[in-house]
Amino acid sequence: MPEGPELHLASLFVNRMCEGVVFTGSVKKSQVSKRPDVPFTSEAYRITAQSRGKEVRLTLTPIKSDDVKQSVKAGHSDQPMDIIFHFGMSGFFRFTTEDELPKHAHLQFYSNEKPCRVLSFVDARRFGGWQPNGTWQPDRGPCIMFEYETFRENVLTHLSDRAFDRPICETLLNQKYFNGIGNYLRAEILFRLNIQPFVKARTVLEGLLCKDKKAEETTKTEISDQAVKNAAVEPLDLLSLCHTVPLEVVKQGGKGYDPEKADYSAFEAWLQCYCVDGMKSIRDHNSRTIWFKGDPGPMAPKNSKSPKAKKRVKKEDNHDYATQKKGVTKARTVKQETLTEKVKKEKVPEKQTGSKRQRIQNGKEMSMPQQNKRSSARRKSSSTEMVLQKSGHVTRQSSK
Repeated sequence: MPEGPELHLASLFVNRMCEGVVFTGSVKKSQVSKRPDVPFTSEAYRITAQSRGKEVRLTLTPIKSDDVKQSVKAGHSDQPMDIIFHFGMSGFFRFTTEDELPKHAHLQFYSNEKPCRVLSFVDARRFGGWQPNGTWQPDRGPCIMFEYETFRENVLTHLSDRAFDRPICETLLNQKYFNGIGNYLRAEILFRLNIQPFVKARTVLEGLLCKDKKAEETTKTEISDQAVKNAAVEPLDLLSLCHTVPLEVVKQGGKGYDPEKADYSAFEAWLQCYCVDGMKSIRDHNSRTIWFKGDPGPMAPKNSKSPKAKKRVKKEDNHDYATQKKGVTKARTVKQETLTEKVKKEKVPEKQTGSKRQRIQNGKEMSMPQQNKRSSARRKSSSTEMVLQKSGHVTRQSSK
């Protein structure tokens, strides 16, 4: 699932590709999409993008003409429109020619060029979506990457919230406080700090509250050169890694975590924990897979199995099963053919020739004499009985 870095990279992609491009007409939606229509039409407009956590905002800005009379036509938009996107499991933006429009392009913005080019929102699974005239969702917290100070304050001032009663690995997915953190980021952050994933979140974060208070007190007094040096080498904490680790992904460029991409070896090399050999994985209480090293912690679900092992076994089984199935099928075929030939040899003499139909007819012809012998034997036995009865009857009459 795309996370904060991927959505920011998507916004950078839109700004880079759409710079200087003039779009025209209405925004088109695919016939299969159940998302809302975008009521925006303009003869000329530009597109810019901005990300915030797990959301991307496209701004459509009409280009006003010098001629006031022709600046706005009937039914055309004269004010900018913001469209808020969330990517779901597989959403991303693509900029192509009209002839190369992707199969799952569910929202399309057409340029006024010839040949025409299209900015499209592509989402094969259709879990993503958009909201015309939208705003940043109010239930999402500040962005972990670009609103760090506000993000940190939002977390530490709400530690009494019930969300922090949960294991830290599950709290990190709560977008009210960690807007932009997803599955692979939480694994990488906890691994770097050697924090067990199933420890109560409040227990992990309470120490940071004391740390921030001391830092505030230090800033109010004179700061010595030694204090500055100590602050510079001070190790990163959980909240600071929530800020810096996503930025590491952004610096790599590309599309970040993209399993559908042909080559994302650089991202795989960057990973230290998520889907890395030698790491453990179990499902949390929300059935989301968490990767970790060592002991999961006291709040780990009971009787939780490792989806990693299951997944790998399944892949190996599928591969082996396919191979074994072919071998078994061939063995069974050879065995059946051998048995069939054996039965044929037993039933049909080697000298016998002809088609299957002839052999069946011959078989019937061979069985007919036996049936005739049986019927003749029955006739003889019945006639003998009649003779004996007659002879007995005659004897009795003569004795009288």
